[in-house]
Amino acid sequence: MKIGYEAKRIFHNKSGLGNYGRDLIRSLSKYYPINEYYLYNPKKGKEILFSSENINTVEKLPFSLFHRLFKNIWRQKGVIKDLLKDNILIFHGLSGELPTGINKIKSVVTIHDLIFVRYPEYYSFFDRKIHLLKVSKAAKNADTIIAVSEQTKRDIIEFLGEDEHKIKVVYQTCHNAFKKTYSDKEKKEVCEKYNLPKKFLLNVGTIEERKNAKTIVKAIKDINISLVLIGKETKYTESIKKYIKNNSLEDRVMFFKNINTRELAIIYQLASIFIYPSVFEGFGIPIIEALYSKTPVITNENGVFPEVGGPDSIYVDPFNVKDLKNKINLILSDLSLKEKMIDNGFLFAQKFSNKNMADQTISIYQNLIKNK
Repeated sequence: MKIGYEAKRIFHNKSGLGNYGRDLIRSLSKYYPINEYYLYNPKKGKEILFSSENINTVEKLPFSLFHRLFKNIWRQKGVIKDLLKDNILIFHGLSGELPTGINKIKSVVTIHDLIFVRYPEYYSFFDRKIHLLKVSKAAKNADTIIAVSEQTKRDIIEFLGEDEHKIKVVYQTCHNAFKKTYSDKEKKEVCEKYNLPKKFLLNVGTIEERKNAKTIVKAIKDINISLVLIGKETKYTESIKKYIKNNSLEDRVMFFKNINTRELAIIYQLASIFIYPSVFEGFGIPIIEALYSKTPVITNENGVFPEVGGPDSIYVDPFNVKDLKNKINLILSDLSLKEKMIDNGFLFAQKFSNKNMADQTISIYQNLIKNK
């Protein structure tokens, strides 16, 4: 079976949607090597973000000179000719988009979230309109929609009006680096490289208003522990730094970005607690990364977070500073609770495995071919 993928983010995005695509293709090529996986990339990447050990994975660039010059036209429509030429049976849009004319081929689209509809205040007017236009069109034209969580499935039904029987929930996994155990020597090297404190809280993700990292900073003001924030900075970061300065927390809050995956995985394993007070997510991969890293998790009590964090993570109102402070102190002071959270959280994380994701996705493809 030849399966095609919209692969721009696989080759160009270092996190988020890029990670999703890379993890999915690696899993499929490993567990179902009999198939051929064609990755349609509008242009060569500036650096190597994806490579496959299997010969069944092929990168495909625009065939014609016109489409090599006008890459967006190729992605939006021109790629259909290449799909037909390559005898692709199924095309999978990995990031909420499908090209015009896809009705000539069976199609699947993954929708990660509809945050731009649920929380429009975090997006510009034009971004909201463009996102909604693309995802609505893709959902309507796809033969099957993959939602990355039950929360996203509910949102697709509510905001896009799609039939629930057309939507299948397939959970994501995380990079294998977070599933490895690192030696004391490796941990020490990373600790020294980044001058990390002996004990610290960790938050990972773009430092933007929706992710709500400022609540963590406020919560540790009267706790004798450090905080490490890892992620791309935005204008919102300035308000955090202003609060840090006004409350003399400069020595206890550290900012990092562009850390490679292996070192990030080690930092997860070094952290005392992972805290993720995001207002809303379609899934929340950092939570899975923490659970696999055997690091206890505190996160939002609403939305997708209990679905991803499981019964043994601790949940809070994401804006309740006092409650978050109390929960941090509880975990730091109760070793048996912390061990229970680590052990049970790690067991819960196994449902988000590479094989489960591959099995469920292949089942969707097979059903499409069967009903062709």
